[in-house]
Amino acid sequence: MNVPLLDLKTQYKPLREETRKLVDDILDSQYFIGGPYVAKLEEEVAKYSETKAAIGISSGTDALLASLMAIGISPSPLDRSEPAEVILPTYTFFATAGCVWRAGAKPVFVDIDKDTYNIDVDAIEAKITPRTKAIMPVHLYGQCANMEKIREIADKYNLAIIEDGAQAIGARRNGKRVGNFGDCACLSFFPSKNLGGLGDGGMVVTNNLELADKIRQMRNHGMEPKYYHKFVGGNFRLDAIQAAGLLVKLPHLDKWGQMRRSNASQYNEAFAGIDKIKTPFIESQNYSIYNQYIISVENRDEVMNYLRSKNIGCEIYYPVPLHMQECFAGLGYKMGDFPNAEYAATHTIALPIYPELTSEQISYVASSVKEAVAKF
Repeated sequence: MNVPLLDLKTQYKPLREETRKLVDDILDSQYFIGGPYVAKLEEEVAKYSETKAAIGISSGTDALLASLMAIGISPSPLDRSEPAEVILPTYTFFATAGCVWRAGAKPVFVDIDKDTYNIDVDAIEAKITPRTKAIMPVHLYGQCANMEKIREIADKYNLAIIEDGAQAIGARRNGKRVGNFGDCACLSFFPSKNLGGLGDGGMVVTNNLELADKIRQMRNHGMEPKYYHKFVGGNFRLDAIQAAGLLVKLPHLDKWGQMRRSNASQYNEAFAGIDKIKTPFIESQNYSIYNQYIISVENRDEVMNYLRSKNIGCEIYYPVPLHMQECFAGLGYKMGDFPNAEYAATHTIALPIYPELTSEQISYVASSVKEAVAKF
């Protein structure tokens, strides 16, 4: 049996004609940047996220950067001697910290909770200094961070919150969707995400209409009105073709999320009682959309090689925590500073979890994992 980590072709087949129809309409119109499809997607994503505004952006990465710039974390390049600081987890995709750096600020890393893999909220307050301007929690793998505690800390120190929701559109905590906890939330529509586009794309959702207006300016070189620039922004505009593809997929998102949750339940049942396999821990307040299904095992590399020999797709998210990345060596971190993140980086594996998996495929993957951990 062959079980890929992700199978986008199977998802696309029933959506092919509708997608091509909208794309053909855009090609006929020759209206490729912004326009009615982008406006409609923004309206629908805001409605879905239960927020007041959504701003289409060229990628999830650019959504983070535009948001940082919009809240004022973009000092003059003439004076970066005392940069602003942004607190974020060390265990996440590189863009979270990379955008902080690109905005002229200093990423300040925090360890993760060993069970949820989200930021350790009890470690945040000790990292706050007079230069701290924001907290950037990541809703990793489709599960919300502890936003009540983060909100409490942010209010105490008058800090902004930018939610990195790149993996978490549709996720909820205590009934609230991502985008309703901080000043704004940044979404990614990279093709492998739960809601994936036809290429790169992203979105910022927010309940702050003033901030929404500023992000709209930032995505278009800080321009408002045309050719007048109060701010220096960037070229962060969303393509109409991406919006069209996402409009076709969005009505199916909750169904796909339920299918992922069902697949996760089948894995959990198969792995129940096996001490050598740590399955995802989902907090009771959270509704996870399982952007990834992550297990933790000893002898991780040997287990992965065994799975690949059985034609099972698997991946490591993420093999090097951000504090150990070469480009951040000047920040002075060392191995041992964040043990939970370092453990996760060397023990976790992502298994196939996409909605179209069959029960037989999940059983095959689960059986192979159990064989591997028994063998190694």
